[in-house]
Amino acid sequence: MLYNERDMRKDQALDIAEKMMVAARTAPKAKGVDIIECAVLTEGDQEALAQAMEAIGEERGLKFFLRDANCVRASQCVVLVGTRYLPQGLNCGYCGFPTCCAKPQAAPCEINAVDVGIALGAAVSRAQAFGADTRIMFSAGQAAWKMGLLGEGVGQVYAIPVSISSKSPFFDRG
Repeated sequence: MLYNERDMRKDQALDIAEKMMVAARTAPKAKGVDIIECAVLTEGDQEALAQAMEAIGEERGLKFFLRDANCVRASQCVVLVGTRYLPQGLNCGYCGFPTCCAKPQAAPCEINAVDVGIALGAAVSRAQAFGADTRIMFSAGQAAWKMGLLGEGVGQVYAIPVSISSKSPFFDRG
């Protein structure tokens, strides 16, 4: 049997996405508390994400949302990484409030933001190890968050489109 690499790209990208989610899950977390949520989008859900990005871009007048929507379409899949809101009780003040009790519910815990950042770094390092092209996108994450793709109570969502092609769609984007 002959397997052509071009015919296997989608399966390869999904395999890499699975490994990216493992890396995000096992990345270090503050106080060892796991509040990270991950998922992978393909095909129809990926297109719905791109359309939501375009709607946000039009509404806010942010052209990079429109540009990034095309990057989402050009990728084989999209990994989503977000965090559940859970103040860590450290009273660090990094959120801008003197204590966790003084922090309004709507204000994100900065330690949660650090956790999601570490998870994102771990995920993209896995993709890089396999030679896949990625880009961490705030724009696609915002759309995924507004769509509720990672569930209720999950915020600070970022998206990582995964591409296996001869030229990365995430550079020279215009």
